[in-house]
Amino acid sequence: MPKTILLVEDSEDDAFFITRAFKAVGMVSPFSRVEDGQKAIDYLSGRNPFADRARFPMPSLVLMDIKLPFMSGFEVLRWIREQPAFPTLPVVMFTSSNQECDIEKAYSLGANAYLMKPNHGEHYSELAGLIKRFWLDANLPPPLKLENAAPLGMPIQQKIAQL
Repeated sequence: MPKTILLVEDSEDDAFFITRAFKAVGMVSPFSRVEDGQKAIDYLSGRNPFADRARFPMPSLVLMDIKLPFMSGFEVLRWIREQPAFPTLPVVMFTSSNQECDIEKAYSLGANAYLMKPNHGEHYSELAGLIKRFWLDANLPPPLKLENAAPLGMPIQQKIAQL
């Protein structure tokens, strides 16, 4: 089964470089991109215009910037970790911030990794190769168990009350 990456990135330049880099390292899996935090939530929730899972498959990995329009990457990460359907969805923060407070916050919210964006376009291929080899080729994440999951967006307290 092909593994999809959801890239959550508002910078056209960064999106261009990482997309080109993944192609250069032979990634044949689907690659989807949204430009802001709200669209990331809509994509993961399967809300229009992302309801067609054949066109917008569930990702095996979310590669997300921190500084995004409408909702930050931190807010999206918090939302992902609050959803019973996504407790193990790998989320890699992909940012230009090397501030210790951002790194600490990302991990405390449940990020699986924190990667710095390369300073030069040619270094994107090296990073894309590492991401592909580990997260898509070698890593076997736990399966998503949707049968007991609350509808997306349902507060955890409401889900607990249903049990």
